[in-house]
This record gives sequence, C-alpha cells and structure tokens, in this order.
Amino acid sequence: MSEDGALAEGERVPEVEVPLVAVDGDVEVTPLGDLYDDRPLLVVFYTNDFSPDCVNEWCSFRDYGWFASNDALRVVGASKSRESTHHRFIDYLDLEFPLYSDRDLELSDAFGVTYRAFRVFPRSKRSVFLVDSDGVVQYRWVGEHPLDPTRDQPPLDEIRAAVEELSGDEPESFGFS
Repeated sequence: MSEDGALAEGERVPEVEVPLVAVDGDVEVTPLGDLYDDRPLLVVFYTNDFSPDCVNEWCSFRDYGWFASNDALRVVGASKSRESTHHRFIDYLDLEFPLYSDRDLELSDAFGVTYRAFRVFPRSKRSVFLVDSDGVVQYRWVGEHPLDPTRDQPPLDEIRAAVEELSGDEPESFGFS
C-alpha cells in the first residue's frame, strides 16, 4: 500500500467478488479476476450514481471518445449505488461499460480507497486503477481534494497515456479519436 493507503503501482489486486451490472441490465456476482484475465482492466471508483460530480465524470469518460471496453481494454466502474440504480444510470448516460454495485465497499476496501465523508458516511474516493492481465496495478490515480476526495476529476489524458504505454499499441487500435 502507498502512503495514502491505496494500492500502489506494482501491487497485485486482491480477489474480490461483488455484483456487476452489465450494460444490458443483467446482474451477476463477478470476480474481479474474471475482468482482467484476458486484457488490461481500468477500474474507476466513484461516489454515487446521479450525483452531479459523478454525472460529469462519467459523461467526460463517455465523451472522451476512447474510454470504452474493447478488445484491448476493459473498463468497469464501481460505487456504493444499488444494482437497480446502476441500471438506470447506465441507461440514462448511455454508458458502454458495466458497473460494480459495491454496497458493502468490499471492492473499495480491497483497493484502499474507502473513506468517511464528514467522518460519517463511508464511500469510495474518486480513483482510477489500470490493472494488467496478471492482476498488477500499472497506473493509479486517487483523488486528494482536501475537503472531499470525490470532488477531484481524473486526468483523462494521463490515463490515456498509461493505457497506451501498457498496450504498446497505436491509439487507433482501440478507438482513440
């Protein structure tokens, strides 16, 4: 673990199983390892479906043009929101990737990004982890806003560069615009 308690680059992600809401609305308890076993995985933690900051974050991911699951990269979101809320959120924002329903913050705890808002409400810090197909963190970004770490926005260009470096492919190979 790093100084901030979150998984550090070079560390192996723990095996965790929580409900995953697919784009089509199907829900299945899915081990994290199933998502990175054949390609790198980008795990994006956020606070809550439909909160203004999170809507802006997911719209920026969606609209960035390359931030989608494909043959070279799998993308998954994770928050404390309920499965039914995730389904509505996916439909509302027309997202093309699944969302973990991390109600007990088991996944968030495994990555070391759980904190208490106002020292009361447990939730995930806004954070992003790029995991290679061996389950090792190759890139990480964790929100560090002094009052509320869910208010920071992930650096999309930096994330893109990390994905390009890990894949070794030209950007066109997985939908960069």
